[in-house]
Amino acid sequence: MHARLLPAIFLGGAAGGLSRAALEQAWPANGHSWPWVTFAVNIAGTVVLASLFVLVQQWRRHPPYLGPLLGIGLCGALTTFSTLQLELLQMLDHGEGGLAAGYAVASVAAGLLAIALTTNLVRRARLAA
Repeated sequence: MHARLLPAIFLGGAAGGLSRAALEQAWPANGHSWPWVTFAVNIAGTVVLASLFVLVQQWRRHPPYLGPLLGIGLCGALTTFSTLQLELLQMLDHGEGGLAAGYAVASVAAGLLAIALTTNLVRRARLAA
């Protein structure tokens, strides 16, 4: 195991987790409205992961800790499927079935769209460079 691997994951995870926690504290979800923080960080994490995936595929000589730092650490702690699930359950508990369905569909659709757009943009930018 590379000596920088675990510290990279730790530092990325600390940055991602603290960022998400600060955002959730500033704008908490209440079960009656759209949970913008979770939605935004999940899409942002998807964009970072999609970019990282394309760049690492094309950039053969990258530091071995770059993927773990940004992918496993930062995005792993920043994004949160478990919070999405919890918020969906809270919406259902509050009688917001339509909102919950819309949030679930929009989260998946936005994530897939973010992957498609990001990978295309990053590939084009790399080809133009």
